[in-house]
Amino acid sequence: MKNYASFVNRFRYLVILLCLGLTFLFANGAGKLFANPDNDYRTFFSNDNPELLAFDFIQNNFTKSDNALFVVAPKSGDVFNQTSLEAIQWLTDEAWQLTHSTRVDSIANYQHTEAEGDELIVSELYEDSNSLQNADFKRIQNIVLNEQLLVKRLIADDGRAAGINVTFTLPDDADQTIEFTTIAEEIYAIRAAFKEKFVDHDIYLTGIVMMNQAFGAAGESDAKNLMPLMYLVVLVILIVMLRATVPVISTMMLIIFSIIWAYGFAGYVGIKLTSPMFSVMNIVLTLAIADGVHLLMTFVQGMRNGLDKVTAMDESLRINAWPIFLTSVTTAIGFMTLNFSETPPFNDLGNSSAFGVMAAWFMSMTFLPAMIYALPVKIKPQETKSSKFMSQFAEFVIAKRNAILLAFVPISIVILFGVTQNELNDDFVKYFDERIEFRTDTDSAYEKLTGINNIQYSLPAKSSNGISDPEYLAVLEKFVEWNRQQKNVMNVDSINDVFKRLNKNMHSDDQEWYKIPDNKELAAQYLLLYELSLPYGLDLNNQIDVDKAATRITITTENVTNNEIMKIANDGKQWLKDNAPEYMHSIGASPTVMFANVAKRNINTMLFGTLIALVLISIILIFALKSLKIGLLSLIPNLLPIGLAFGVWGYLVGQIGLASSVVAAICMGIVVDDTVHFLSKYLRARREKGLNAEDSIRYAFSTVGIALWVTSLVLVLGFLVLANSSFLINSQLGQLVFLTISLALITDFLLLPPLLMWLDKDKE
Repeated sequence: MKNYASFVNRFRYLVILLCLGLTFLFANGAGKLFANPDNDYRTFFSNDNPELLAFDFIQNNFTKSDNALFVVAPKSGDVFNQTSLEAIQWLTDEAWQLTHSTRVDSIANYQHTEAEGDELIVSELYEDSNSLQNADFKRIQNIVLNEQLLVKRLIADDGRAAGINVTFTLPDDADQTIEFTTIAEEIYAIRAAFKEKFVDHDIYLTGIVMMNQAFGAAGESDAKNLMPLMYLVVLVILIVMLRATVPVISTMMLIIFSIIWAYGFAGYVGIKLTSPMFSVMNIVLTLAIADGVHLLMTFVQGMRNGLDKVTAMDESLRINAWPIFLTSVTTAIGFMTLNFSETPPFNDLGNSSAFGVMAAWFMSMTFLPAMIYALPVKIKPQETKSSKFMSQFAEFVIAKRNAILLAFVPISIVILFGVTQNELNDDFVKYFDERIEFRTDTDSAYEKLTGINNIQYSLPAKSSNGISDPEYLAVLEKFVEWNRQQKNVMNVDSINDVFKRLNKNMHSDDQEWYKIPDNKELAAQYLLLYELSLPYGLDLNNQIDVDKAATRITITTENVTNNEIMKIANDGKQWLKDNAPEYMHSIGASPTVMFANVAKRNINTMLFGTLIALVLISIILIFALKSLKIGLLSLIPNLLPIGLAFGVWGYLVGQIGLASSVVAAICMGIVVDDTVHFLSKYLRARREKGLNAEDSIRYAFSTVGIALWVTSLVLVLGFLVLANSSFLINSQLGQLVFLTISLALITDFLLLPPLLMWLDKDKE
């Protein structure tokens, strides 16, 4: 390392230019990444995800369900008046003009059927709201509030709000993000015009299109609000701890360059910019500063002890190069295990962060010392209060080691019990907090009209045109009615209600005939007659496939958690298995079902990934520290903080979701950092200086204690800032890592030293 330090010092300007050149190169890749955002919710699922495949099957056989839902709520609390019906009609007409819109459903264009003599009349409820009289309002109200296909889907059960649902079909070769962004901009323009035209009405936007926009909005919000705060926090800490201009500026440049390298790598390998990828900024920032602080704290301490600049940096490189490399490798391994995740954006997050961590290591070993060698640094020799504090703290731990060990065991057991209080659950609507408009609008839409969660079934018939078979329709009817009785179900949309209504219409609107036709040919004729009467864009392809060999049922649920969604879907699957012929067996599918299942599957895959990380990191530490005992002992301070963090989480939150499923793998690599630095200094004192266990503990605290405290503080604050993300996955990731690192520092400062003294007591 002395030769290496001499090389960097000799070619310091060349090293700086090389790092700058590489950074400009990676900046080009970062530009490609940010020019290629991907807000499609489908990016959270791999191509072989079974729920995605089931949903794609439904999408390919029926009208696609990518939608936007306008919810109109008059301040009067009643939509059955001239102004409100005009507003609904105006929105319905405007929605048809949206790019790629292929269907618009509302009470304004609802195709009502009624009998007139021997004829079937199919028409919209109203065409001109200005011509309606009081009797017309009452007639419309009576029809829509008694139609099961509309209530809690397009009309509130108390008539206080109405919905306009727009379905979009994009070309197969279209860029989903670009097209949906264009559509969203048009939707926002319509909303602005609506607010100006109908001032006494509130309007809310939700649906898949708006959800896609929310993923992008959450990432942009984090970049805009969290990064400046994080840079300010880091700058303040560096100024307070280093109190030297050149080291502070050099570290800030190291951080920025490492982030550029991470995003540049992502851009060059074709990774797309998703919401989790915005976390790379905070993650790489906090880990990059950890490397820099370890190197600079030893350097600054050396100059305060009277060394000249070059000698202090040479010594800092000699002492810290190996542990910094070890911690960087173990941290990168932790992030690389995210490739075991079922969620592709987490794979990208892991790979980009791992590259950023190694970029920070490279910069710490090249750019940072070169800057110190090249620029003047003035630090006065002095003994700091922090050094005194670390010496006093070391004496406290040594004197009270037995009491600390005895206290740690019961406290840890109590906290670890909290792990059992965690439930694997999630709510994908709450992935966004109230700062994101989609969340507040979706909550308002649910409160006033309907929810965004749904479960879809494709129920096959025996053959082509088999959906008119009375046997098929009878089972379909029972399944629909069973679902309507289930807890948390708001609406069930199915073709069987159309068959019953047509049967009643063709029997002079006699209510006794509101039932499934008992003749296949008759049912088929009813359906054909009805289809021929429907206008363009309002056909039955959203409920019936082209061959009339299957129908789609859409179950709209309340805003419930993933476990409740999975229960409804699993109960439905079981009902079909128990009560329907085998050819009708099916599973529920939808974006809601996809999100509900991916977290559970992620837990299973990430457990294996975490195990791989544990084995690799343990092997590395055993060989790097050249001690089987010390390597195995390090597992305690490396694993215990993760368990304690999930224990605290169990008591405080009690719910593990998509973000929580990857935390253990990420923390495995980060938590090792403090342990490695402490153990490396302890072993250096034992092997190089021949000190006993107690004096080696004193040496470790005096040489690396402040650096560990500072780096942990930076990591804690960095992930605490991330915990304020408007995107729940990033927020929970930040909260759990914040907890883990805090507990890791406590474990390394209080538990690790007594364990080392106990292990080495026979070697005094």
